[in-house]
Amino acid sequence: MNVQLSRLSVLQFRNHREAGVELGPQVNCLVGPNGTGKTNLLDAVHYLCMCKSYFESQDLLNVLHGEEWFMVKGTMETPAGPDELSCSVRKGHRKVFIRNRKEYDRLADHVGRFPAVMVTPYDGQLVLDGSEVRRRFLDGLIAQFDRAYLDHLLRYNRALAQRNLLLKALHGPPSRGAMDPWDEQLILHGEAVHAVRKEFMAAMAPLLEQHYQGIADGPERVALGHRTELDEASMREILDARRERDLQAQHTTGGTHKDDLVFSIDGRSLRKFGSQGQQKTFLIALKLAQFDLTTARTGLKPLLLLDDIFDKIDPKRMRHLLRLLGDGRFGQVIITDTDAARLHAALDGLGLDTRFFLLDHQGITVAATGQTAHA
Repeated sequence: MNVQLSRLSVLQFRNHREAGVELGPQVNCLVGPNGTGKTNLLDAVHYLCMCKSYFESQDLLNVLHGEEWFMVKGTMETPAGPDELSCSVRKGHRKVFIRNRKEYDRLADHVGRFPAVMVTPYDGQLVLDGSEVRRRFLDGLIAQFDRAYLDHLLRYNRALAQRNLLLKALHGPPSRGAMDPWDEQLILHGEAVHAVRKEFMAAMAPLLEQHYQGIADGPERVALGHRTELDEASMREILDARRERDLQAQHTTGGTHKDDLVFSIDGRSLRKFGSQGQQKTFLIALKLAQFDLTTARTGLKPLLLLDDIFDKIDPKRMRHLLRLLGDGRFGQVIITDTDAARLHAALDGLGLDTRFFLLDHQGITVAATGQTAHA
């Protein structure tokens, strides 16, 4: 079953004062010069699926300059009928997410209902940046099909924050009695998070290797690993062994919050020894593996959001993506690009319902009908 967004509208979101598009069920192309807000519309779709931006950790950074709020709205088509969604953020207020005129008590209850996979040039940070970026990617991926995992993760992070507050207390080191309740929470939820991550990585690694070989068709071999202290000791043992170090550092120095993903090529670090082309191929393969695993776990084909990647990848990688598109591997796809002719050349002949939306600084033109919605 596919996830399909039939209507998207934004108000005071990033550089869009007001914009809206009616989307087709298969391939939708947002085309226009840089600076017209193509990527921002993709991020609005991500908000509707994940309750947050793909690019910005702070919601208020997505408010149109000079304004106090933004709203993103959309219609998701489901077998039970359309779901009307809206996400609004206002300075000084909490974020509000509404589905079918009912506000969620917890944003986590929406995550996973409409899975999405984003592929963007910014994904290079997964290779180049620190472990926190890779953990955030991993957690966001698993949360789309495992709500129990998300609950364990949220509870672990809350306990971690409380334990760290105790360790930073100005009135001296906390007593063992004060620490114990938070240690028990970290042990309970940390072990649960570890178990799910370990099982998930075992399932995802071969999918990554398969896609990499399909794209690269070269002799190198890639691998996806999981670096964690919990493979060597239990969470309880880690906390006990690190207690004195934690008191000196004034924060919790060991646990699942220190996990990392390991990207390797021919047994060596992808970051240090992989070429730019190999790194790009690895990241596309990683996202395609994410798509496959999410589909298998949820029974839903996620929305596939491709941000300006046809300008960033060579013809060999493009052919692999186009072959998957033509084979019907994906459900609804939304693509951004600066070159309409290039997309036409790539997509014509695949037999897909392909629609073009042309963006400029005045509005969005629906190429197929000539109808215009002003931004």
